[in-house]
Amino acid sequence: MVEVLSAPLEVGFDYTRSLGPALSRFMTALRERRIEGVRGSDGRVYVPPVEYDPATAEPLTEPVEVSAEGTVLSWSWMPEPLPGQPLDRPFAWALIRLDGADTAMLHAVDAGTPERMRSGMRVRARWAAEPVGHIRDIVCFEPAGGSASPPTPAAEPAEPVTMVTTPIHLSYRHSASPGESRYLRGLADGRLLGGGRCPACGKVYIPPRGACPADGVPTAEEVELPDVGTVTTFCIVNVPFLGQRIKPPYVAAYVLLDGADIPFLHLVLGCPVDEVRMGMRVTAVWRPREEWGTTMQNIDHFKPTGEPDAPFESYAQHL
Repeated sequence: MVEVLSAPLEVGFDYTRSLGPALSRFMTALRERRIEGVRGSDGRVYVPPVEYDPATAEPLTEPVEVSAEGTVLSWSWMPEPLPGQPLDRPFAWALIRLDGADTAMLHAVDAGTPERMRSGMRVRARWAAEPVGHIRDIVCFEPAGGSASPPTPAAEPAEPVTMVTTPIHLSYRHSASPGESRYLRGLADGRLLGGGRCPACGKVYIPPRGACPADGVPTAEEVELPDVGTVTTFCIVNVPFLGQRIKPPYVAAYVLLDGADIPFLHLVLGCPVDEVRMGMRVTAVWRPREEWGTTMQNIDHFKPTGEPDAPFESYAQHL
């Protein structure tokens, strides 16, 4: 039995979006330590606001300011907060209907212990010291009993908030299949192992697949492939982005290894970007051996071999 590989994976990026008129008013109000909803055609007040009427689909344009206090409708306790969540201690996620609103909004409640949480409890917003026009201007909600500290006065009104940036982060553990584990261990030895030849149609897949997508039967025979192949399609990357390790312009291309029946995406370097073309023959450029691991990053990039281009018919079915 193959011992499968597993490893923690971290995926993260900053998501920036433009706001429509409804959310722009909502975020601008938060920066001023106010909460604003919108009134629908049936008289209901929606908080957070929606841009279009759920009943008529018409744009909604009547803003309504609501209270920063409200009632918990339902809740769920978070005993071990995750990085990036509103609080670094146990708290509750709750649906809160603010006074003056007809819908509930999801936010954190800093109740201290789960015994203090209940549906129907009264809560109030705890504001950030320096609001910027983001949902996190409300740090959390807290039980409304007792005296509240007066909020710090908000800054003078400025330009409306029209953009918002939200960090997105996903942390999980990936366990590779037996075929993937053999493939990854092969990379650590400088080998490219096709993850099984389909016994029905004879196709070879790399990275491996447990079953042939064309026939639906389990793949069987493992095939070692050369590190030489053909560019099928490609794009020239001209736009910089966060985390980019190569200065644009450069080429990302689908490379069909000799003997494989599916191409995979990799970098093509070693020549001007305007010389890369469909059918170009390329070979892998491996990193120094001491940098190898169980990863496709062992191949730093592909470069032209100088051979004549492959005939279109040889890769026409792999575009």
